Amino acid sequence: MVGHVDHGKTTLVSALSGEWTDRHSEEIKRGISIRLGYADATFRRCPVCKEPDCYTVAEICKHCGSKTEELRTVSFVDSPGHEALMATMLSGAAIMDGAVLLIAASEPCPQPQTKEHLMALSLIGVEKTVIVQNKIDLVSRDEAIKHYLQIKDFVKGTIAEHSPIVPMSAQQSVNLDVLIQSIEQTIPTPSRSVDEPPIMHIARSFDINKPGTPIEKLKGGVIGGSLLKGKLREGDRLEIRPGRVVTTGGKEKWVPIETEITSIMAGGERVKEVTPGGLIGVGTKLDPSMTIEDSLVGQCVGMPGSLPPTWNELSIQFHLLERVVGVAKEVEIPAIKVGESIMLSAGTATTMGEVRRVTKETIDVKLSRPICAEEGSRVAIGRKIRARWHLIGAGVII
Repeated sequence: MVGHVDHGKTTLVSALSGEWTDRHSEEIKRGISIRLGYADATFRRCPVCKEPDCYTVAEICKHCGSKTEELRTVSFVDSPGHEALMATMLSGAAIMDGAVLLIAASEPCPQPQTKEHLMALSLIGVEKTVIVQNKIDLVSRDEAIKHYLQIKDFVKGTIAEHSPIVPMSAQQSVNLDVLIQSIEQTIPTPSRSVDEPPIMHIARSFDINKPGTPIEKLKGGVIGGSLLKGKLREGDRLEIRPGRVVTTGGKEKWVPIETEITSIMAGGERVKEVTPGGLIGVGTKLDPSMTIEDSLVGQCVGMPGSLPPTWNELSIQFHLLERVVGVAKEVEIPAIKVGESIMLSAGTATTMGEVRRVTKETIDVKLSRPICAEEGSRVAIGRKIRARWHLIGAGVII
């Protein structure tokens, strides 16, 4: 799975094909969204042509006419680039194996949000990156070279210091073969466990029924995301945590949701079983009102009784960045204080927390919305600065 952090592209694509895509067609046309986008691409290789000309997504090589061989199918997570959508970007990064960082050649580098997103990738453990210098068709050769040197200077000393930089034009399909080659060499498919109980992070959820659908033809809600380990099959019983809010005796509590898998979509096709790797859509027997408008994003899915604990309070071993990134003028980060509200992102979950206790290395936080996460999970920490949420540090749950 490859993430895509967007600073040089203006269209959003979705990997969920067929009827599951119809509901998002207007969102795709608008070109900007606070939601994550999905896209699948099958990389292929011509057995005759030399590198990089051999790399393509076409079944027939455009250079020699030979039939190409399939290498692998890669799932892309399209994370929005605007600094106001930092939480959405962190949710997407949580399910990435690597990242393609798009930087527009028509803008000075770095832009404030580019700094912040590169820092975020580092803090949550996404270290394999490919940099795309996009829109080179909009600048002169000298301007492109000057911009390339800006990128090199920007990534010096970061996780992306030795990442390949691919100059290209997505609109003109220039250097797409070089980009595929770079992804193949830089972001290999990691090994994943299929023998452990399954865990899936929900990155999208929605209702696929069109308005006015008769009750007898309604289909259950759909959840989309990435299976981290184990297997899922049609007919499996699922538990979703933290679940839903139930009020009893005047008090609210979160109760896990149980449902059943009715269908699985992977790579644009319906399958009976799915293993880790790539993005999937899971049809369920849930009332579609429970999944509409990404209402289950941030929750964990697995077999009943096998999921990590649900946390209402967290103890986090943390460290802060030296300076606030993502703003025009970087400033030092003040210490976290008791009573402060901070934003926490763990997996695909984002929640607010009130700081109850602070030591030199740890903070205790009361969550406004519980999360399901394993002990030792990475947590990104955000603070509101000048009406925007910005990344200020990271830590692990202890």
